[in-house]
Parts: sequence; structure tokens; C-alpha cells
Amino acid sequence: MTTRPASPLRLIADIGGTNARFALSAKLDTFTDVRVLACAEFPTITDAVRHYLRMTGEPAISDVVIAIATPLLGDEVRMTNHHWTFSIERTRLDLELRTLLVINDFSALAMSLPFLPVADLRRLDRHQETRVGVKAVVGPGTGLGVAGLVPTSRGWQPVATEGGHVTLAPASPLELEILRVLWKKYAHVSAERVVSGTGIPLLYHALCEIKGVQAVAGIADAAGVVALADAGAGSPANETLTVFSRLLGGVAGNVALTFGSTGGLYIGGGVVGKLGRHFDIDAFRERFLSKGRFAAYLEAIPNYLILDGHPAFIGAARQLAQHLAEQAGPPA
Repeated sequence: MTTRPASPLRLIADIGGTNARFALSAKLDTFTDVRVLACAEFPTITDAVRHYLRMTGEPAISDVVIAIATPLLGDEVRMTNHHWTFSIERTRLDLELRTLLVINDFSALAMSLPFLPVADLRRLDRHQETRVGVKAVVGPGTGLGVAGLVPTSRGWQPVATEGGHVTLAPASPLELEILRVLWKKYAHVSAERVVSGTGIPLLYHALCEIKGVQAVAGIADAAGVVALADAGAGSPANETLTVFSRLLGGVAGNVALTFGSTGGLYIGGGVVGKLGRHFDIDAFRERFLSKGRFAAYLEAIPNYLILDGHPAFIGAARQLAQHLAEQAGPPA
């Protein structure tokens, strides 16, 4: 099978546990033909890519970058929150590509941070200055992504992590009770188990159990909890989203301390933006700062909510461009 000749048009993919997002790019930070496909509708990642290419008229593509929600430890890729498993090299050959770069999805999101337009960011703290330094991003989606971005003499260097799988630590009697409920079902309760789209309904049902309230039947996703919260203040659903905001603040504070992210702590992922007014910024900030002697250190770290729907495209495209430049070597 032959590899297609080089083309200026590149395919950019951002694949999470639920959705696969695709776009075409002819130059940095410019994307066309954006499509969002449900991962569950395709047996393999190759099927999803081919379907997207058919949707967009079978464009000539030789270079592809896939930002995917899973740790990358070699040629074999196994998604954490979906069943897709594939060989990078085999997939490259099957799709007749010159280049297939596979990176962690939050590595791509981190790489986008310095290049996001101001209009795509919402400031969550009361400061207005912009600071230079390490940046970090935390993102509740299907799971919980965590990554950093370090300034170097050669530009920005993303740092992929699996920080979403750290052990969740309670910081109040109520949170300890929530953990006691979840420990009945899970031997290890990670941050991702609760601080994610799939975790919000778990949190709701745990709170109902603690309070001796009958949970509403059929609540199995974050959208269902938000709908209940919209229906009336003071319900367990409203408290669920406040507790979620507080727990996210605690995780974000831990990440900011771990990376020393004086350049900013960013909130990405698909969940927080969909919570709307139910994302409790005050609860988030209170827990973000609640680190004892290091409250003042965290107070100086800007907090941003990423508003743009596809920021990982920006970071993934830039990592692909950098990879291709390194492969080409210095000019003769």
C-alpha cells in the first residue's frame, strides 16, 4: 500500500471518551469542516476517520494528528473511557498517510493556552494582570484531564499527565460521607470518579443517600442533574453542582501547586461550560485557595474558563507543525 504524497491540507482530530471531533487545516489556527461524531457509532478509529473524510469530499490528506484521551506508552493505543484500541503504525498504513502523530488530548489542550483569543477565555478571579510562567489545565469531560505547559528557550513544551486519576481527598465532613458511600462500590475513588461528567450523577445519588432523599429515577448523566437543578433551588441536584464546583476547585488548586503554574490555571473540558449558572464560581475559588499557608501563593495565580468549543485543535495543529518541522530537519 502506497503513502499519499504530501499535501498542505492536514486532518486534526480531538477524540474523547464520548465524541470524536474532526477538522481540516491548511494553516495554523484556521479550521474548516468541523464535525463532531459519536465514538460509539464506529467500531474503530479508522472507521471514524474514513467516515469523516467521506463527509468532506475525500480530500487529499497526507499528515494527520490525533489528540486522544488516554496515556500513550508506545505504538499500541488503548482508550481509557472507550473501547477503541489500535496500532499507530498500522493505522497510518491503512489510511495511506505520510505522518500520523498521536498525542494526549490534554497535551494538545495545554499547547493551545498561549494562543487562545481573549474572547475565548472567561476570567474567574478578580485580578486583571497577565502573568508569565508555567500554565496548567484541568478539564472535566467524560473523564478528568490534567496537563501542564512549560516555557522553554525553544518555545512551549506541553506535559501530559494522568492527574485525573489521583486519589480524591475529602476536605469537609460532607465530602467524607460522600466518599464513604462511593467506597461501597469502588475500591479506589479517584478525582475523575466524581469530578467529571460521568461523576456528577454518582455525586447526586450519593447525596440523596446521605440525606435520605429518594433520588429521581433515570438520572444517569450530568444533563439530567442540571435539568433537576433548573427545576428548583434547594434540591439535592443544586447541592450536587455546588459540591462539584468545590471539589473541582480543590483539584485545580492541587494541580496549580504541583506544576507551580504562576502563568495561570485553566479550566477546560466539556462539562463546566454546560453547567451555566450552576457552576458555583465562589465555591470553586474558595476551595482553590484553601491550601493553608499557600493561599496567598494561589491567590496570585489567574483562573480562566476556556469558552471555545474546540481549543485542542489549536494545540494539536501546532504540535503537528512542530513535529513535521523536526522531521524535515534544518534548511539546507
